[in-house]
Amino acid sequence: MSQKRQVTLRRMEAGQSGIVIQISGGHGLVRRLEAMGIRPGKKITKVSSAFLRGPVTFKVDHTQIAIGFGMANKIVVEVDNPD
Repeated sequence: MSQKRQVTLRRMEAGQSGIVIQISGGHGLVRRLEAMGIRPGKKITKVSSAFLRGPVTFKVDHTQIAIGFGMANKIVVEVDNPD
């Protein structure tokens, strides 16, 4: 059985997948992310991130996207944790 937990995209581990549940930002940020295909209910998979700073890379709808740490920190994802 698995438990679900909520983390920001920035804190996800590389290779981990989850469902976007919330974007904690203003209307402009939400619109910008939606234009990239990132919205609540979407499944995303983290590919990689640079240490401490730099881009966070992930996949959504067969597309690889890179965004900054600040933006990734505003995307809340529900991930599965195997027991």
